[in-house]
Amino acid sequence: MFTAANPTAFARSHGFANAYARVGVETSVSSASAHKLIELLFNGFMDAIVLARGAMRGGQIEAKGKAISRAARIVEEGLKAGLNMEAGGRLAEDLSLLHANLRNDESALDECVRLIGPLRDAWIAIGPQVEAGNL
Repeated sequence: MFTAANPTAFARSHGFANAYARVGVETSVSSASAHKLIELLFNGFMDAIVLARGAMRGGQIEAKGKAISRAARIVEEGLKAGLNMEAGGRLAEDLSLLHANLRNDESALDECVRLIGPLRDAWIAIGPQVEAGNL
């Protein structure tokens, strides 16, 4: 088991975990359907918010900034690209990750999860129908 007396072992195991996760993500992406890729983006967004919240609570400013930046990039470069800005522009406006970052505002993170969560859940729910060719 890892203890505070052995931070090198902890860092090494954390590095292994990160490498394992990267391989898993890369494998998932390379074999994913278009529908599954969007699901992976939703999941990545939620993971980044969880990391940001933990870093915010721990006073880890750099880690918080990286996690929020990752969430924002997922929205901007991935999810938002598929939005109809006339119909879905309000969602894009409401995702105020910059505010959460600058003000250490967990309630802003909660709002982002409240907005993205139902979209993610619905997307996952239709997955079997998409894969079966019914949608």
